Amino acid sequence: MRCVVFDLDGTLMDTSGDLLAAANACFAGLGHDAPLQHPQDGGTAVRGARAMLRLGFERLRGAGDHEVDVDAQYQPLLDHYARDIARHSYFYEGALDAVARLRAAGFKTAICTNKPGRLTTLLLAALDAQDVFDAVISADTLTVSKPDPAPFHAAVSRAGGVADRAFLVGDTQTDSDTARAAGVPMVMVSFGPSGHAVLDLDHDVALHRYTDLDRIAVDLLGR
Repeated sequence: MRCVVFDLDGTLMDTSGDLLAAANACFAGLGHDAPLQHPQDGGTAVRGARAMLRLGFERLRGAGDHEVDVDAQYQPLLDHYARDIARHSYFYEGALDAVARLRAAGFKTAICTNKPGRLTTLLLAALDAQDVFDAVISADTLTVSKPDPAPFHAAVSRAGGVADRAFLVGDTQTDSDTARAAGVPMVMVSFGPSGHAVLDLDHDVALHRYTDLDRIAVDLLGR
């Protein structure tokens, strides 16, 4: 069975506004003005909580080793995010329609994300998309996360697909590394927070709009 596996943040949806707000809430709790800006820092947001915290501390304190502070604020950031997870987040235009068309055409679909499972579940429920995909693999579903290929393979298997008829849609170096480790094609979106800069990363096909995904899926996996 053919299977299309999607990253979540920056690929299926823009979550950068809520992620950056959660990070800035941490800095506000420390008595600082917000060091992170939306949409300029969206590319950092989709790389995760620690990336946002590192950037914020660097802007407030200059270059250096801020890992102790990053570790201390990691859980508070997740807590802030969970409390207001979908105020600004939205699926990209055509994303859910593309998934529906793929499933109608006989493809299995899955999410493979490095977002923690509790937050993934909260976000999909908040946007009424908890039943849209055949499988969802989060950062803590297995003992390893992307770029290890195991989560990708688990997503394909749990969706009912087979690995040699699957590919990954993503928007980061981590996604590219995951696809290469799994030995599958990498489809890189160009409309995420990082924009066309992601096309400098290793990939096989660029996805500029979700209306093109049906054709790409058939080109890569056949009918």
